[in-house]
Amino acid sequence: MSSLPRASVPLRRSAAVVTWAAILSIGSAAVAAAQAGDRQNNRASEAETAETAQWTIPFGGNAFVTQGEMPQRRRGGSRWDHPEVVQSIYFRVDRGAELQIALRAAVPDGRSQLRATLAGQPFTVELQGDQPAVIPLGRVELQQAGYVRVDLQGVNKTGAVFAEPIALEVSSATPGLMLAYVKNNAGNRFYWGRRGPSVHLAFALPQAQPIEWFYSELTVPEGLDPIGSYFMANGFGEGYFGMQVNSLDERRVLFSVWSPFATDNPRDIPEDQRIVMLAKGEGVYTGEFGNEGSGGQSYLRFPWQADTTYRFLNRAKPDGKGNTIYTGWFYAPETKRWQLIASFLRPQTDKHLTGIHSFLENFSDRNGWQERFGHYGNQWVRDVAGNWTAVEQARFTGDDIARRGYRLDFAGGVEGQQFFLRNGGFFDAHVPLGSRFVRPANEQTEPEIALSQLEGVAAGLQ
Repeated sequence: MSSLPRASVPLRRSAAVVTWAAILSIGSAAVAAAQAGDRQNNRASEAETAETAQWTIPFGGNAFVTQGEMPQRRRGGSRWDHPEVVQSIYFRVDRGAELQIALRAAVPDGRSQLRATLAGQPFTVELQGDQPAVIPLGRVELQQAGYVRVDLQGVNKTGAVFAEPIALEVSSATPGLMLAYVKNNAGNRFYWGRRGPSVHLAFALPQAQPIEWFYSELTVPEGLDPIGSYFMANGFGEGYFGMQVNSLDERRVLFSVWSPFATDNPRDIPEDQRIVMLAKGEGVYTGEFGNEGSGGQSYLRFPWQADTTYRFLNRAKPDGKGNTIYTGWFYAPETKRWQLIASFLRPQTDKHLTGIHSFLENFSDRNGWQERFGHYGNQWVRDVAGNWTAVEQARFTGDDIARRGYRLDFAGGVEGQQFFLRNGGFFDAHVPLGSRFVRPANEQTEPEIALSQLEGVAAGLQ
């Protein structure tokens, strides 16, 4: 069993996004190497320079506006012309090191003065020139492994903007030093890197009988629910079910099922492979979704609160005609009842629940520098014979950004009697992917739910 206490990480908030047309260069990057290849490239660079290794850290995938706002230009990109704006670039070192840090940037017209804060140390630099140039910022000495934050803020300018930043140039003579950061935009990884790593709990399930029902509980701590968060409680092989933070004044409970036809455009789905909505609860929106597969989507706008435990229940049952009915219910202590979210028919499918999991992700790339945390607990499954079994084991997995090691601000484990997932915020504590967790058996008995009386439970099965 692995148990990891949360590190104390200062939280800062922003609703602004960083995009620089000069450095996104979508489609121009070569196909990225895997993480092992990146390590080899780093070692090769060290061997070539003999004593000093160098890294170029693109703004496109590693920088965020952490204070103030940057307006968008009509032709794309962001205009850095306000002195209250702070742009922050993050990268991680795998050991204590001495670093020389410089900025690659251009100033379209005039001269500018910037304040750079490197790992808490302030420096002031002046720059000019409409062609990209490398401007030394300063030297920092780090005592241990962890994330480094570099803040840039405009002080004075004679032109329209302070600068057009492109990358940080980092060099070090520390033997064997490795840096983690989003290295290039192949596969649109600047965007996915700014969103941050997504992490999952893949649950170990009993194998004696097919699983028909899955129950779990989810609690999000206060202050760890920034905009863009998706706390997915009840995932399965064909869909997912959880809670989102969509804006300052909107939160949702989301239940979606993928079509068996593989496409990112729902318009391409043949009629006989479309998800069919059979029933939905009061106030629930239903429609289609795309971009990450396509299918049927439903959501309830509901002002769920941090530090409150919510319950999720979903079911998969074949209809005997070559289709499977997927249904989700949500229980909030505020309403004290199980509410139907939706019931969907998935054609050309004849199976019960498989691939049961939970995950934590951020879907807003402007907020990928902010931390998220969720407690996932009291999981139970019920098989077709009516037997409830507690789910107490999980394997920790991650997405492409996590697997490549481009970002390492992710963790998972057990706190008390619950699993947890954590990502974003560039915290130093790190749990390796592939770790296995066991939560202690709790004193709670199987869920007491009148399943046959749930709204919509018979939809498509009469």
